[in-house]
Amino acid sequence: MSSETTTDIRFMAAAERLARRGLGRVWPNPAVAALIVREGEDGPVLAGRGVTSRPGMAHAEVNALRNAGELARGATCYVTLEPCSHYGRTPPCSLALIEAGVSRVVIGMLDPNPRVAGRGVNMLKDAGVEVVVGVREQHVRDLYNGFTLRQLKQRPHVFLKLAVSKDGFIGRSGEGQIKISGPLSMRMVHGFRAEHDAILVGTGTALADDPQLTCRLPGLAQRSPVRVIVDRCARLPLESKLVRTCVDVPVWLICGNDADPDKLELLAAAGVNVIRVPAGECSIDPGVVLSALATRGITRVMVEGGARMASSFLKANLVDDLCVVTGNVVIGEGGIPALRDMSLEDVLSDPKFERVDAGSFDQDRFIYLRRRGG
Repeated sequence: MSSETTTDIRFMAAAERLARRGLGRVWPNPAVAALIVREGEDGPVLAGRGVTSRPGMAHAEVNALRNAGELARGATCYVTLEPCSHYGRTPPCSLALIEAGVSRVVIGMLDPNPRVAGRGVNMLKDAGVEVVVGVREQHVRDLYNGFTLRQLKQRPHVFLKLAVSKDGFIGRSGEGQIKISGPLSMRMVHGFRAEHDAILVGTGTALADDPQLTCRLPGLAQRSPVRVIVDRCARLPLESKLVRTCVDVPVWLICGNDADPDKLELLAAAGVNVIRVPAGECSIDPGVVLSALATRGITRVMVEGGARMASSFLKANLVDDLCVVTGNVVIGEGGIPALRDMSLEDVLSDPKFERVDAGSFDQDRFIYLRRRGG
């Protein structure tokens, strides 16, 4: 395999940016991007580009080849993830690249599935195509954490978002939702929602706040994730905003096997997707929740639940990314701690996380952590 060049790095970075547009839209498939680039008189020229279509439709490489047409012959294809080598709902992308006459393929990372990894590369090499693997690999691995975790550990990537007051609380007892974050921070949070397959809260949050859990950025309502409620006893009210809007934006309710069957029948009739799982006496294990989501194709889940939900995922060591937004609001007496039986300060200083971003939006501050080696 040939070495990467400065041009390879530049175009792979461009492919990553394009691939990010598909996050939250194409699960259970990974959001892949492909660029067809050929040499022009004044340097490399973009001849075609493509991203993964919705499941069952064309993959990124095929869309890019269609976009480039005859200009693909003799060109280089930059693709964020190894082209597939098997027949599924669509033919192999490696074969499509070969038949189109592409002379060189630059790949961000191999397919994480050990039964597949390298087969697409070998198919290309056997046909005489020059192949480069691992360009901006760590950046691409971050992009595909969810797809990789679902392949190897049968669970989605977990992103936990917490909004805390200046004095470290997430709300005030008996008052339901309290506005902590400013408008700029909220735009960031809704941007996060648009990049995830699912958003998850517990029944406590659903009952206290009656949230919508949609993406409310202008023009991005259709990017709202599947809304998942972990509700052991199926207490979600039929008149809640979630149930009333579940036909427009899907709602999945994960409950215990012994939840009231009559209530479940009513929720299902209203359009809620009911998922029964084994449950403890008081709660459902977060690992069970993630397994249920992975089985149904979810690769990236954003957890926005309250203190109990956040603490359960942290204690189970199932949080991959963590963003804490600290507002300028002081809650004071009756404040609800951000976490249960654990300190937020200890979590933020936990050596298994590394800081990857931090900053401010007006008077709000945020810190973004990522699991080391993730």
